[in-house]
Amino acid sequence: MPHSPSPHPSGFDAVIVGAGLAGLTMAVALKQAHAGHLKVALVDARLGQAFKPSGRAYALAAGVCQMLDALDIWPDLAGHVQPITKMVITDSRLNEPVRPIFLTFDTPDTTAGVTEGSYATMVEQDALWQALERKARAVGVMMLSAEVVDHQSHPHQVAVTLDDGTLLQAKILIACDGAQSPIRKRAGIAMIARDYDQSGIVTTVRHERPHDGVAEEHFLPSGPFATLPLTGNRSSIVWTERTGRVKTYLSMSNEELVEEIEQRFGLKRGRLTMLDRPKAFPLRIGMARRFIGPRLALVGDAAHLIHPIAGQGLNLGLRDVAALAELISDAVGLGLDCGSATVLEDYEQARRFDTVLMAGLTDALNRLFSNDITPLRLLRNLGLGLVDRMPRLKSRLIREASAVNQQMPKLLRGEPLDGKV
Repeated sequence: MPHSPSPHPSGFDAVIVGAGLAGLTMAVALKQAHAGHLKVALVDARLGQAFKPSGRAYALAAGVCQMLDALDIWPDLAGHVQPITKMVITDSRLNEPVRPIFLTFDTPDTTAGVTEGSYATMVEQDALWQALERKARAVGVMMLSAEVVDHQSHPHQVAVTLDDGTLLQAKILIACDGAQSPIRKRAGIAMIARDYDQSGIVTTVRHERPHDGVAEEHFLPSGPFATLPLTGNRSSIVWTERTGRVKTYLSMSNEELVEEIEQRFGLKRGRLTMLDRPKAFPLRIGMARRFIGPRLALVGDAAHLIHPIAGQGLNLGLRDVAALAELISDAVGLGLDCGSATVLEDYEQARRFDTVLMAGLTDALNRLFSNDITPLRLLRNLGLGLVDRMPRLKSRLIREASAVNQQMPKLLRGEPLDGKV
């Protein structure tokens, strides 16, 4: 059960709002730094609710997997992770009998560690959330089942008011409260966003034959259709479709939906069985005008939204976590104010370029591939074919996607923050 909020003002180093994957990871990272001496509170009304399975899964970059290992989360995920051994990309129309392969990414020999040489590993969201939640409680994060109704920034602290009247005082407020972030809106930070008129349909299927760790992305005129390997003979389906058609698909019976999925998936892995009812999520691109405010940092979807075409949304948010956690830890280690304008500006500078670049790249890819214009199809297929014949370029793309290099924050390199127990 969550801790009951105190009726008296409470002082914290950091108050984190939002107990999603980014918020929980941030809480664990900060609490494990400096021998657990930082006072960290995590606020979310969902902490008091019964757990609801999501059926979703994510492709975590190798650097993010190393981060979870450094935070002692990875061992708790045993049995719930599936390394991606190969990525296959095709481009075709739905009714075409043959889907030529234009680009493949094989597992590089240079990445190692918890990912077993894979540049990305599939992890089921429910298992990851539960592992993070257990770890947050174990390391002493104060878990508050409440909503934030107000926050006021002052020269030396931020005051956070909960819906039961509790007042929390902290050096920094970290908003991990999602795309519609009430914290961001209350701070007056605008989000520049645009709808794609597409939705992502997500479900899980079982197939008769093994996937051998191979992920596939089929570029179709309505959007990409991805099959991502899970443990056992299962795959996660991420199906991008025009929003106007989604309601029709969601109203179909399981048998009808399997037929639709088989048209896109094919029968190379045998007959398919749906394991859960699909869910749909509207797709948008969005960027907050600022990632920071007075004693405030925006993290993950509260700061940016990108198209799932490259599977980088959660990875981008966890890169935010790694960067901010290290800056806060370094400031505390030097006896400085971890919510100062200097720390916050360093965070924004560290994350802005990477985020804008990834948002622009995924937006361009979606525009290029989600259409049926013949000249564009010929051009993009030529480009994919050229990239497939350039091993050095492919290796560089893999390194960037894996988030493994010496310029990354410590946690993404698998190194603990200073003072970790």
